[in-house]
Amino acid sequence: MFYDQSQNNLDPGEGLDVGGVRADGIHKKPTAISLFSGGGGLDIGFHQAGYRTLACIEIDEQACLTLKANRERYFPNAEIINSDVSEVDVNDLMARNGLQVGELDVLYGGPPCQSFSQIGKKDNLNDIRGRLLFAIVDYARILEPKTILIENVKALQSAPDLKGVRGGALRQLREALEGLGYAVACRIINSAEFGVAQLRQRIFIIATKGEPFSFPHADHEPSNFRTVGEAISGLPKPSAKGKAPRFANHIDVTPDGDKHRISFVSEGMFLAKMEDAPSEVKGRLTRKDTTKFLRLGRKKQSNTLRCGEIFFHPTQDRYLTPREYMRLHGFPDDYVLEGPIRGRSGSVKNLDQHRQIANSVPPPVARALAIELTKHLQEAAA
Repeated sequence: MFYDQSQNNLDPGEGLDVGGVRADGIHKKPTAISLFSGGGGLDIGFHQAGYRTLACIEIDEQACLTLKANRERYFPNAEIINSDVSEVDVNDLMARNGLQVGELDVLYGGPPCQSFSQIGKKDNLNDIRGRLLFAIVDYARILEPKTILIENVKALQSAPDLKGVRGGALRQLREALEGLGYAVACRIINSAEFGVAQLRQRIFIIATKGEPFSFPHADHEPSNFRTVGEAISGLPKPSAKGKAPRFANHIDVTPDGDKHRISFVSEGMFLAKMEDAPSEVKGRLTRKDTTKFLRLGRKKQSNTLRCGEIFFHPTQDRYLTPREYMRLHGFPDDYVLEGPIRGRSGSVKNLDQHRQIANSVPPPVARALAIELTKHLQEAAA
């Protein structure tokens, strides 16, 4: 377990009047602790909404390097903890941050979703990653935060419990939170409704003391959803692998063989549907493989970014760069990723840059929810 406390100093106290008042009379920002922090999508959104993140807990080394690289600007003073969440002593964490029981404003996180994903094996709660869903409950039992936010894949709605009962995993989670005295609200949110150029649907579970949480209204309708073309416009030509990028994380690692395959795919289409593509290029693909080898369309929204597939650029014969993935996810341009960039045929032990983005919550969605949580906290404190 690695604790990085090099920046763990008192916050100057600017921000919203939610977290209370210091002895010197200065209002504190509302506080948060982040579990399963990954590349920092939730953390960015909460920072933009005026929160002070006390700690980010993440097991992946590369993701922690990303968090540290952006800490000064996006989560100043946060303690970056490179550890399995189950191995952190929560009481020590509270002591280091001067937290009393019930003082933390928000505990948030997106536990690993592979166990519940429609694409994966769906091992659900039999998978240790599925059981990590309840780690947030364990933290809440000790911290007693005022509010809790959990993000996961849409399929969690129907995921069975250990007895095989459909929907049992979510029901058990609700019951566990309610048993701690929280009111629980759930909603499926499409990221495109909050200005993200991606049709990404995820479930958000928000637990509050007192009145149930009211989710924010969408600020974009289908008629004005942001498009792929709008999101990635204005970027220069990406740099080649091994050369210093002119724009951070805007690096093309597409092998020549893959460029040849991509050349057969029309804009907005997928390889299996390309009648003129040679059989050796299509391989074992069938017409049912509608999400594999996809070239995005400039006038459409992106499919959900995934860990196992890197989508093709709309007009150029290459994969999208990590920076273009960040644009599609709503990450700010001054946010940087650390770690390797994996080509389609390659593999890396830790989270590569594309997967750090695909695993994360789009910051605009996180920000909208954080702002609404602030309103809830203010009303509860009134």
